[in-house]
Parts: sequence; structure tokens; C-alpha cells
Amino acid sequence: MLTMKFGGTSVGDVPRLQEVVSIVKQFLGEQPVVVASAMGGVTNTLLDTAKKAVERKNGEVHLAVTALRDKHIHIAHELVKDNRRRAQLIKEQQAVLDELAQLYHGIALLKELSPRSLDAIAAFGELLSCRQIAAILEEQNIKSQFIDARTIIRTDNHFGEAAVDFEYSNKAIYETIVPLVEKGVVPVVTGFIASTEDGITTTIGRSGSDYTGSIVGAAINSREIWIWTDVDGVMTADPRVVKTAQVLSEISYREAAEMSYFGAKVIHPKTMVPAIAKKIPIRIKNTFNPSHPGTLISSSSGANGHPVKTVTSIDNLAVIAIEGNGMIGVPGVSGRIFSALARAQVNVMMISQASSEHNVCIIVPQKDSHKGVSVLRDEFSVDIAKKIIDDVSVKEPVSIIAVVGEGMIGTKGIAGKTFDAVAKADVNIIAIAQGSSELNISFVVEQPDSTKAVQAVHDAFYH
Repeated sequence: MLTMKFGGTSVGDVPRLQEVVSIVKQFLGEQPVVVASAMGGVTNTLLDTAKKAVERKNGEVHLAVTALRDKHIHIAHELVKDNRRRAQLIKEQQAVLDELAQLYHGIALLKELSPRSLDAIAAFGELLSCRQIAAILEEQNIKSQFIDARTIIRTDNHFGEAAVDFEYSNKAIYETIVPLVEKGVVPVVTGFIASTEDGITTTIGRSGSDYTGSIVGAAINSREIWIWTDVDGVMTADPRVVKTAQVLSEISYREAAEMSYFGAKVIHPKTMVPAIAKKIPIRIKNTFNPSHPGTLISSSSGANGHPVKTVTSIDNLAVIAIEGNGMIGVPGVSGRIFSALARAQVNVMMISQASSEHNVCIIVPQKDSHKGVSVLRDEFSVDIAKKIIDDVSVKEPVSIIAVVGEGMIGTKGIAGKTFDAVAKADVNIIAIAQGSSELNISFVVEQPDSTKAVQAVHDAFYH
């Protein structure tokens, strides 16, 4: 079996959907299972319209639902020519849209939009998209069946990013999908959505269809999990920033996880987890260029002749600095910092501390910087008054530049080459961090220097 997940751009219009059918048809011998996202832009429309419903902008809500209907009905008329099949698809789509309209009406009446309601609304994009994909496959004489993932993937009730109950879900997925595949049917499973034990709709995080693809692929023991997107694979840098960026033929799970955390948006951060457990390779493929082999993600890093695989960045961050001579040798300072930020729900992206313990730098999202400074000043107010700590200061906006690669492990001179390139580019480094794994060197620069720093480091290793 081969699990193939198609993203929003891959199912976004008539030509792309025709390409999806062509791809599935090409690999029928591999017993494909399809996982798909909503059509490109639909989820954003659904959520934006929910906000209009809260504001009781009923006219705008009606127009949005009508536009969604027209978008999907157009696909039905273009790609489903059999009258009976097209009529059935349109009937099913209309029932889904009627339910959506009722939900918007309820939100308008209550003037309240809870995380639970947002998850219920976000689900409609995948419900509409996957029904039409199944019908289009049937139109091409490919036996297919729509599967609502809410019937096979169970989660907790942490709406917005629910945690999967793998023990229940793996069994349900296997028992539902494998018998269909054995009968020559192509299941089309909704990505992104799931449900609680009580049947309440949940989502597993934005862009979570990649995660669904991995969950399904691992549960049915797929040969590989293919993530079809709009790029040829994972690249050595963002091609919008570095024109000479190259596609990587192979990377490891660990490298992929580091890349996704530090700004590479090719794959969802959680996607590797189910695949790693079963040691199933993940391949990134391009629906716009399906003949390209893409990038294979597996337990092996692969040899591309470079110790560094990629240089990536995260923007819109802030450095919060806590310093003072009175901190030296005082136990518990870091613990107090992290506890205070955790209580305020401020995510720590990186920490840098000199061995002298005179200064601790915390890198947080810029949107949380003022809240972070405030809670830390409260936490250390007595220490500041006693001059044990000088102050809590903030510098923004900044960017984290991450240099990632398993080939860096045990290789001498990587840090020297990195920082020499940054210095030659006349970029000042604010803070540095490297874990004991040696898989990643991260450093912080002022955001206006981010592009220059990425280009300089990439050129140092790929010129």
C-alpha cells in the first residue's frame, strides 16, 4: 500500500484535480490510499466567515457560503460528467453546505465563537474536497470511497490541536481501510479533522493533513507516505531567499523535524512521529512536477557531500535579556524564568546563557514579547529592587538562523565556517545556541539582516 496526501494547492482547481487523478491512476498497482486537504484558501474562508457570523454580518456570510457552493459545484460540472453521479455529488455537497449555514446561524445567534465551534467550521473544507475527489476518481472508472476521518481518528478535546488516541485510531483505521484496499477500492480520507470519544469534531492543527497522512500511512503499514505539495522537495534554503537553493534528495527524520521547527514549511512538525514509530519513509513530491523524485525522509540522512543540509530562519521574534552580577552562582534563576513564562503561556523558542551566568537570553515570538517582559519583571521585582538583577530588557524584531545537518556531527570547523561567513556579510550575532547532538547550530540576528545571513551561510557550504 502507498499513502498519498494531497495539499490544498494540489486539489485547488480543475487542472490540479485532473493531475491528482492522473497520479492516482499511475500508481493503482501500489494500492493507493488518498488523504486530502480542503481546496486552497477554503479553510481560511471558512474561519474568516465565522468571524463575520459573530458580528452578525449575515449578508457577507450568505455570500461566502454561496461562493463556496459555486466553487465546488463548478468542479462537479467540469469533472463529473455522468449525470447520476454528478447529481448525487451535488446533493451531498449541498447537504454539507446547509449544515455549515446552520452552524453560522447558531454562531450569529449566540454571538460567540468557541474553539469547539471553530473546529466544527474548519472541518467543512475537507468534507467538501474529499467527497468531490472520490466522485472524480469514480468518474474515471477508479473504484473509490469517501471516508470521514472523524469516524476513524479519535482525539482528546483540546480543540485547535487535539492529541490523537493512537491505540484506538490505529485499529479503527486499519479495520476500515485495509479491507477496502484489498477489494481494489481507493479510499479518500479527509485530512486535518478527527473527533472525540463523544463524536465532537476536532482538528489536529493547521496544515494537519500531512499529519493525517502519516497517521493513516503508519496505521496501515504503507510502503511509503507521499506528501504531494507545490514544490519539488525539501530544499537547502528557502528559494525565495536563496536563488541557488537546491532540492535535497534525502534527509533523515531528525533533520526534517529540525527544519520544520526552524521555519521550513514543507512538512508539518508532527508528521514524522507516526512514520518514525513504524520506520516508514516519507517522500515529498510536487503535483506540478510529478516526474521529479522529490525528497525522501527516512532514518538515513543520505550523503549529498555536504555536512550541512539546510539553512533556514524564523522571523518576527524578540530577545528578552535578564542580566545582573547578582545572578552568578544563584540556583533556580532559569527555573523561575521558565515557570513565569509558562504561566503566561509564552513559548520559548531558544535560550542562550553564558557560562558566567551573568546574562540569560530568551527568544520568544514578538507578539508575546511585552507580556514576557511584564511577567518576568513581576517575577524578579524584588531581585531588581535589590540590584541582584539589573533589569529585564527586550530587543525586537529578531530572527533565528538555523544551520541543520546530521553531517555536522563530529565534523570539525562547521561553527567556524558558519560564523566566518556571517562576519564577512557584516551581520552582528546577538545570541548563539547549539545542542549536544551537534545536529543544529542556531544564532540570532536582527531581522533586517536575516536574509543576508541565510544567503551568506548557504553560500559558505553550497558554493
